[in-house]
Amino acid sequence: MRHLMSPMDFSVEELDELLSLANDIENNPAKYAHACAGKKLATCFYEPSTRTRLSFEAAMLNLGGNVLGFHSADSSSAAKGESVSDTIRVISSYADICAIRHPKEGAALVASQKSGIPVINAGDGGHQHPTQTLTDLLTIYSLKGRLNNLKIGLCGDLKFGRTVHSLIHALIRYPGIEFVLVSPEELRVPSYIRTDVLDAHQIPYHEMEKLEDAIGDLDILYMTRVQRERFFNEEDYVRMKDFYILDKAKMTLAKEDMLVLHPLPRVNEISVEIDDDPRAVYFKQAQYGVYVRMALILTLLGIQVD
Repeated sequence: MRHLMSPMDFSVEELDELLSLANDIENNPAKYAHACAGKKLATCFYEPSTRTRLSFEAAMLNLGGNVLGFHSADSSSAAKGESVSDTIRVISSYADICAIRHPKEGAALVASQKSGIPVINAGDGGHQHPTQTLTDLLTIYSLKGRLNNLKIGLCGDLKFGRTVHSLIHALIRYPGIEFVLVSPEELRVPSYIRTDVLDAHQIPYHEMEKLEDAIGDLDILYMTRVQRERFFNEEDYVRMKDFYILDKAKMTLAKEDMLVLHPLPRVNEISVEIDDDPRAVYFKQAQYGVYVRMALILTLLGIQVD
């Protein structure tokens, strides 16, 4: 039995196989329509989610399986004080695979250690969000045709953004990757990621405060929102939330084939005026999330489709 806690749980070769499977699912959906008939996915979401939870549910339904679960801690026995360990032991009797999101870092790992079924980390605090990373990789691979030799700008909340942390971990294993880290001083990438990940693997990166100074050289611009739920006080959030806004003026500085990604939801960090720009692929990115989660469910359940 295998779990997914981090993008690093898969080797580069396994990631390539997963992305190839996701591409095949996109191109041949009918072939996979009954692959998980009789199987059940439990979605255990201790904090709110739209895209991640619904894309997991859509993925399982597209595979012919069924879904059960809860969408907030208040609607589960966690409100009565039940531990994650006890919850997953019970759910192991009800479902064949589980996707869990929790505000506490490491909660998904605890669940995997007590589970009798494969567990997928659907986001744990500010730590990891591996299925979003798989979505990001599939988007880049499908639209750029490669995951190597790319200059990638990460912009916004790089301190609390778990999607950013997971993406950095995943991409450093491909050759020719360079990062441009665009953020205010208060929201810089944590020092352990700079030291233990980027520096330790000799990955070139630059830290900047102005998006205008960085955007012209990028192959990928990965925007993130400033997350209100990660701040300890409202004053700091209000001061930071409008630090970066991507608009038409900034897009004129970018290359014609640059792609703009965003894990969503956006607040106001991307102006709606660029939604029709062909380089803005964040809604297409959300669709790729369904394909990659379908591929992941099949992989962890050990289901092969001829």
